[in-house]
Amino acid sequence: MGKWSFPGERVGEHPPKLPIVQCYDDPHVIVDVGGQDIKIIALRNGRVKDVRLNTQCSAGNGYFLQAIAQNFGIPVERFAEEAFSATQMPQFSYGCVLFLQQEIASVQRLGWSPAEQIKYRTTCDDDTRCHFCTNDCLRTFIDVWTDRPDGLPDEGSARRLIVASCEKGGTEDLAKMRTIKAGLDQVTARTPNLVALAGREVWKRAGPAPTAAAGPHPARREARSRLRVGIPRVFNMYGYAPLFSGYLESLGLPHAQIVYSDQTTSELYKSGGSRGAIDPCFPSKVALAHVHNLLQVKHPKTPLDCVFFPMVDVLPGRLVNVTGNNACPTVALTPQTVRAAFTKEEDLFAKLGVQYLFPLLNLDDRRYFRRQMLAAWGPLFGLEEEENDLAIEAGFAAQAAYDAFIRRRAREALDALERDGRLGVVLLGRPYHHDPGLNHGIAEELQKLGYAVFSQSTLPLDEDLLDRLFGDEVRAGAIAHPLDISDVWKNSFSASSNNKVWAAKFAARHPNLVAVELSNFKCGHDSPIFSVIEEIVERSGTPFFAFKDLDENRPAGSIKLRLETIDYSLRRYQERLAQRRRTEARIGRWVGEYERRLRARLEPDPSADAHA
Repeated sequence: MGKWSFPGERVGEHPPKLPIVQCYDDPHVIVDVGGQDIKIIALRNGRVKDVRLNTQCSAGNGYFLQAIAQNFGIPVERFAEEAFSATQMPQFSYGCVLFLQQEIASVQRLGWSPAEQIKYRTTCDDDTRCHFCTNDCLRTFIDVWTDRPDGLPDEGSARRLIVASCEKGGTEDLAKMRTIKAGLDQVTARTPNLVALAGREVWKRAGPAPTAAAGPHPARREARSRLRVGIPRVFNMYGYAPLFSGYLESLGLPHAQIVYSDQTTSELYKSGGSRGAIDPCFPSKVALAHVHNLLQVKHPKTPLDCVFFPMVDVLPGRLVNVTGNNACPTVALTPQTVRAAFTKEEDLFAKLGVQYLFPLLNLDDRRYFRRQMLAAWGPLFGLEEEENDLAIEAGFAAQAAYDAFIRRRAREALDALERDGRLGVVLLGRPYHHDPGLNHGIAEELQKLGYAVFSQSTLPLDEDLLDRLFGDEVRAGAIAHPLDISDVWKNSFSASSNNKVWAAKFAARHPNLVAVELSNFKCGHDSPIFSVIEEIVERSGTPFFAFKDLDENRPAGSIKLRLETIDYSLRRYQERLAQRRRTEARIGRWVGEYERRLRARLEPDPSADAHA
């Protein structure tokens, strides 16, 4: 195809190219050695396809060069130009800036000017911690200065660079921090984060007053109201906690008596994750720590009667023409491995007087689910079958209310993106990636950058929207239903994998959405669909990024730099979208004007008819 040319504008087939693309024909990879990491940028058709980071030490080169440029009084953009204009330079035996300090003295003896004798000191200890929030994150201080001719430090040249994991930690001044926080609060207030919203709302009270309470047995009802049930804040509870809380509350258990473990943090994991004898994915390993938190933190404060950690084998399914809706087997069986870990040397549950309920559950077969829940809770609650059935219905009603609320808010956010012409990000992750301790704050950081954040569990399912995105394919017979993934994925037995594939199709078809995939290290169910997700998104010409190695390590600096690279790519992509909208509008006006003139020529002249 060639280029279309219109008055005052040239519209090309290809988007504006990256500078590197202007220097080389069809490059596939760019290696960027930065200040804190090395970025591997994969390209396809001149566009950024993916960004990977080597999180090992890069010696702080970027920050060090910036400090040198500032001390020389040279704009960092001209630093290379000035360097290449030099007629001579000192010889250093080390390439790493961290080993150069010992050679400064010998360079001074050779008569080099003070500006070429930079000194620096890096500090990263308890004295550099940021105390502007409860995280108390470690920071790295890089102090840079030059010496005067008499060998003493030149105080006027001193600079301090702060390497921090968030914007607030980038300063030591409280007033500046408050200014930074106010700016961030303004951005987050106008930028919805459905991942964070879902992660908060899922633990709240299920809804109306109990409807299935013990009925004619006041003593039984009174006994239930005194029970305390602990539930680990893990796995599919991030998607289906309302189902279980609604069930329990309808039986007369007050919401305050449902005790969830604390949010996932590094401290929680370190304090309770040592019991594991196997090495699965991080979400499975952290489950041990959550049960430990219930037994060793929550239970001593106010005793628990039981810990409820169900083995959810089958999840509810919305998609059509799928093979199954099974949960990940590692996730499903983790409650069993947790039991083994806490009873290996001694039965800690029995020692503490806490029952451990870990029933196998099928959430997709309601009749079977009723029987499973009755068997699990009947002895403790003194349940009758009819009462249990009513509680099951109350639980599903609470789940439906939660889902409807989240998807309604998601539709409002999506409509706002379309109205304002902005971009949103769909995080392709499993329900437990709503946990900020497992998603490493990626959703929050994207929100700070100004992008509305959705997840595969929070996308709206309104019929008009689905028809707009998938209607042509349904009518052409390519798929049987908007919620059909059989055209791209045949081995559709895993519920979360199926949902991830469908969400990728959704994001690829919506002009205001881009996809960012989240996957944990050792996730066996995600591995077969990596290429499927990538192809679905890339065929639409939409940018695609992925974090496929999330685990207990949280390299905050590397994640932040990677997100900044994603932000740059998305802003260029948004500029192209805006340019295309302007072009389409202009073409529409030209076509309208041309049609008006053509009609004026072809329509008969009324005055001529009257004269005749």
